[in-house]
Parts: sequence; structure tokens; C-alpha cells
Amino acid sequence: MRYTAELVTDETAFTELAKDWGRLYERCAAATPFQSHAWLHSWWLSYGRRGRLRLVLVRDGSGLVAAAPLMRVRRPVPALVPLGGAISDYGDVLLDDERGEEAVAALTEALSAAARTALIDFREVRPGGAAERIYDRWHGPRRRVSDSVCLELPALPMEELVARLPSAKAQRVRAKLRKLTALGVERQVVRPDEVDAALRRLLELHQLQWQGRKVTSEHLRPRFCDHLVRSVGPMVRSGNAVVTEFRLDDDVVAVDLTLLSRRLAGGYLYGAHPRLRERKADVAVMLLDACAEHTRTGAPGTLSLLRGNEPYKHHWRPEPVVNQRLLLARRRTAPLLSAALCDVAARRRGKELLRRWRERGGDGS
Repeated sequence: MRYTAELVTDETAFTELAKDWGRLYERCAAATPFQSHAWLHSWWLSYGRRGRLRLVLVRDGSGLVAAAPLMRVRRPVPALVPLGGAISDYGDVLLDDERGEEAVAALTEALSAAARTALIDFREVRPGGAAERIYDRWHGPRRRVSDSVCLELPALPMEELVARLPSAKAQRVRAKLRKLTALGVERQVVRPDEVDAALRRLLELHQLQWQGRKVTSEHLRPRFCDHLVRSVGPMVRSGNAVVTEFRLDDDVVAVDLTLLSRRLAGGYLYGAHPRLRERKADVAVMLLDACAEHTRTGAPGTLSLLRGNEPYKHHWRPEPVVNQRLLLARRRTAPLLSAALCDVAARRRGKELLRRWRERGGDGS
């Protein structure tokens, strides 16, 4: 089988790849929603910089069999990094599951050629991701280091998730579910033609729920709103996302965005009115109940709590799963690999010092 490689740097060509990309995405079981064309292309429109797009493609005739969605950055070292940035929980490449190792070899060779004088830095690769196959075939210097922690649950109905908990805690969760019913909280999946308006409500409620507290500032910026509204509509229509509204006394009091793929469902972002907490409704239980409903497909999979090691997530007894950072260099760019590893070590040391400082009360003593 003859494969041809292509390096795409043109934004218009990226737009025109939607159908081919979508077919490849469906043939890659390891893909997460963050590798869908709708998500990545929308992200590029909001966050990309002219001249930095690097899409490495491999075709069999006219069909797309592998793709690495990357962009070039200059800091801390010249590198090719995945599209999606900090607002994407997983980074990866796409590989057609029906193709053998020749397609993997073709993408690996194309990546080496595209890198030129830059490092290849795959961030936030979920264990079992397609990029691991590239790493395994790489002939130059390479290193694998830990990245963010994600907490994961089995894809089970809510009643089975509750049954996994200790008896006393399970009873409390069941009481919270009954409380939601008693309050009259109703949920409804949003129709595709109403998704845009629902997402704007989500962001308004998200800002309201965090008012006066520390919040991820990016979620409040217009470019993030534009990205979310632009990407999620197509993802809902293709089955890669679902938006749910929660109503109380006929008012929308919460909106949740859950992302879906063949192996994974994960609650990405929500907004909830403070009125829910005032009425003693447990929002975390309400959201997990809704998210678990989307896993009732019979297929084995994961209900991901996505990145973050927040204490409230541990109430559900999840399994910590550490994303990987796969660093690939050519012989002549080996010094960049060393520099990147030094940067990783320095950042980890800084975080450890900050943690110790906070444990001592943050007074600098």
C-alpha cells in the first residue's frame, strides 16, 4: 500500500478537511472529543496565530488515514505542539484502526520531516492514545514524562456508581438524589437548534456561580465563548457532545456540557445558579447523574471527571489516570529535548515549593 504525506499550513485547507477528518475520527477508537475537527478548527479560529499551523496528514490515495493536528511555538523551546491548548483535556493524533503499522510508520516519518529544527511535544496524551504508537516507532531521542492527572470512573448508570461507595456515603448520595426529585429539578437534553443559546446561558450561569471567588479567567473571555458556541453545535449533531438544561420552577438554573466519544464521556463545563445551593441541592450529584445517563450504551467505557485532582471528585472513588507528555527529537535537536526536560523539572520544583509554602500558611516563613 502506498501512502503519501502532506504538510498543511493553510487555514482554508484546514476548513475543507472537515469531512475527511470526520471519517478518520470515526475510525480511530482512541480519539477523544478534543480531536474532532469541530473542536480543533474552532479552537484555531479563536486561539491560533497566523503562520503557525502545522497539520501533518497521511493519505492512501484520496483517503485520510492519519493526522497530527499541530502548531509551531517558540517558547520555552521551538516545538510542534498539539492544537487545543490549555482548554483541551487530551491531546493526540488520529490513526485509522483498520490500517497496519505501515500507516503509523508513514505518519512518524512525516512528523520527523515536519519537525525540522523543532522538538515534537505531545502534551496530555491519555494512556492508550494513538500518539503512543508514534512514540514506540520513533528512532531519535525521546522521553516520556507525566502530565496532568485525570480522575476516571467506570461508565455505569448512577445507581451502580452509588453502589460502589461505602454504605453510609451511598445512603447520603441517595438522599441527595431524592432531594433533587422533591425540589422538582427537571432536566432536558437541548435540541441541536437550541444549543447556541443554551451555551450562552451556561457561560452566564458559570460566571454567576463563581462571582466573588477564584475562577478560570479564560472561561469568561469572548474568545472562549466564540469557540464553545462555534464548536459544540456540530459536535452535538455528530454525537460528540450533549448539552443538558436543568429547570426549577420553570426557570433554567443550570446548564451542563458533556463531551462524548466511543470510549469516553466527560463533563466538560457547567453553569449553576446559586439558587440551587440555597435550596440545598447538591449540584455535583445532579451533574454526575446526568452525565452517567449518557453512558447507557452497553459499550465498555470511561466516565471521566477530566483533568483536576479536586477533593470533591474523590467522593466517588475514582481511579487516578496520569496523562503523558511524549517528547520526540531528531539527532540534531537533542539539545532541545534536554532543555525541555530541564524546564519540566524546574516547573515541578516550583510547584512543590509553592505547595510547601501554602502548607506552612503562606506567610513566607
